Amino acid sequence: MVLLAVISLLVALAALALAVVSLRRGQTSGQRPSEEALPEDVHGLRQEVAALRAETRDALRHLAVVRYDAFGDMGGHLSWSLALLDDSGHGVVLTSIHGRAEARTYAKSITAWRCEQQLSPEESEAIEHARPQR
Repeated sequence: MVLLAVISLLVALAALALAVVSLRRGQTSGQRPSEEALPEDVHGLRQEVAALRAETRDALRHLAVVRYDAFGDMGGHLSWSLALLDDSGHGVVLTSIHGRAEARTYAKSITAWRCEQQLSPEESEAIEHARPQR
């Protein structure tokens, strides 16, 4: 039984070595299969990936939160600004200012990474943090 296990292990290692050699040869030659040589299901998967990318462009997937003290006499960073933006920089920045007796919340519309209303430094920081790095 042990002999059978050892033989199986040696065959598996040999197959792995052949696969690694084959993979390295393919990488060093720099050749990729032509579009026509790919199986039909690969073409279908590429189309699905392209469709999913198109759908997610409008998703609010870039976000950042900046927490801060709005008033000098209060601590704890209870105030915050939250930027929620899509790939084109369209979305909203939400801000909550926490005071001793109340909290106020504001929403400002963002278009192409800019706002028609004046932004606080914290709101601008949240938008910049949400912006994807280039």
